[in-house]
Amino acid sequence: MSDAVFPAVSPQRSARVRRLQGRAATGAVVTLITVALVVLWQVAAGRAWINGQLFGSPLGIYKAAAVGLTQGNLVTDTLTTLYETVLGLVIGSGLGIGFGLLLWFVPRVAGVTEGFAVILNSIPKIALGPLIVIWFGSDMTSKVWLAGISTFAVAMISSCAAAKEVDRDLLNLFLSFKAKPGMIFRKLIVPGALPWIFSTLRVNIGFALIGAVVGEYIASQSGLGHEVFVAGSLFDLNTVWLGIMILTLMATLLTGIVQLAESRIISWKTKR
Repeated sequence: MSDAVFPAVSPQRSARVRRLQGRAATGAVVTLITVALVVLWQVAAGRAWINGQLFGSPLGIYKAAAVGLTQGNLVTDTLTTLYETVLGLVIGSGLGIGFGLLLWFVPRVAGVTEGFAVILNSIPKIALGPLIVIWFGSDMTSKVWLAGISTFAVAMISSCAAAKEVDRDLLNLFLSFKAKPGMIFRKLIVPGALPWIFSTLRVNIGFALIGAVVGEYIASQSGLGHEVFVAGSLFDLNTVWLGIMILTLMATLLTGIVQLAESRIISWKTKR
């Protein structure tokens, strides 16, 4: 009998398998720790080691979720906040990234504009909340604006910095071939800024979510922020925890989508 011949495994495939195994192991550890903490939390609340009324409990959160799904507006509120967050993220980050990259064409203006962006980013967005609500009303529009403003400055600063950090050797190569600025922008600046852009989007997910929730805190009749605010006023800690968990899952889901898009678009990026 002849020996079986097995195809050689490429180094790239082996590295990919190791990465997947590492992620699976990390996910398993995180899951086990989370389950252990939840069990410990419930046992502590059930045996009165902690004040269940003050700290809530996993069983109470489950009951709050069941009530919200059957008798409340949990699904509607979740979709409302998700819509406000995604729309604000897309508008604010899109405008910030586009504006920041275009400043590459006018480097003398870039420094001044970036300074104004830093000032805008330093303003607490909750302080802008009442102004935005007065200008755009208490409906969904004001929440989208708050989410967009919360992400614009960060996106512009990051994309402007990315355009400045372009590989000088590659830039000199383009210039040696008499490439026009438009071609350099399309072929070098934008592709080189993509890793920065996706990193900014991941960060801005949290900022957009904060902007939307702050708007719902200030003036709203729907959304997870409104429900958490009302539940907190009534000392319903289980509903507050439920809202926090849903917001965390929402941020995790959006981050996963951005990471998936990044892995598809930046196929040339080295994975570690």
